[in-house]
Amino acid sequence: MANIQGEIVIKRPPDVVFDCVADERNEPRYNPRMLSVEKLSEGEIGLGTRFRAETGRASRTTEMVIEFTAYERPCRLASSTRMTSVDIRGSLTFDPVPEGTLMRWQWEVRPHGALRLLTPLIVFLGRRQEQAVWAGLKRLLEEQESSTEP
Repeated sequence: MANIQGEIVIKRPPDVVFDCVADERNEPRYNPRMLSVEKLSEGEIGLGTRFRAETGRASRTTEMVIEFTAYERPCRLASSTRMTSVDIRGSLTFDPVPEGTLMRWQWEVRPHGALRLLTPLIVFLGRRQEQAVWAGLKRLLEEQESSTEP
């Protein structure tokens, strides 16, 4: 098992950041590696909501199923993600700060089979990827805010 964690400040209120992240269908807008996302569950997004997503590049893709294991709007969102090669469990927190929202992430990554030997590399790449994904979210939300200002 490996841990990946980090944080970022986004100049938007916690409820705005939470709502954007909680609807996984938004992720292709800020994560260029996320090719598609569909909601599998009926009803409103909340505890137990499931999504199917496809990530990667056009020539090599990975399918995953994401399920929300905690949904505490607007302060905490936890999930379990299952792929053929790895399972990921973790959470995001959304704390108000004077600049907007301090969003923190913490993931437990469990590679399967022979991939366990590559855990240090997976952690290194995972940290870089998470920083890039959440920087993309920051750009998206902060650009939306600036485009709505008078």
